[in-house]
Amino acid sequence: MLFAGSPGSAVVLLLGLVLLAGVNSPLIFPKSIGALEAQRRSAVDGRPVVFWRSGCTYCLRLRLRLGRGARQLHWVDIWRDPAGATVVRAANEGNETVPTVVVAGRPYVNPDPEWVREQLSRSS
Repeated sequence: MLFAGSPGSAVVLLLGLVLLAGVNSPLIFPKSIGALEAQRRSAVDGRPVVFWRSGCTYCLRLRLRLGRGARQLHWVDIWRDPAGATVVRAANEGNETVPTVVVAGRPYVNPDPEWVREQLSRSS
């Protein structure tokens, strides 16, 4: 596009690709772990487990609204972990609705980020 005489389109495409890479980056989402490991860690430290998937705008909203506190949660990418997808489907009548946040063994679908922050402060 750049060499074909359409530099504006090339810049827009480049910015779109950079944005897409950023949204799916570990810089935005903390490193995902497996569902079994997340549940084990949650049982020890009491912190919530967040089941998410890349490209989900609600997951991105939750992550951004939690700010730095998001790093304290246990994140499971259901597209990379079949056990995580199974947990989400069991909590959502067979659907893979995310974000699904599990607090003390109980799932909450697309909860308010402020509520999640409160659960995190209770576990600390």
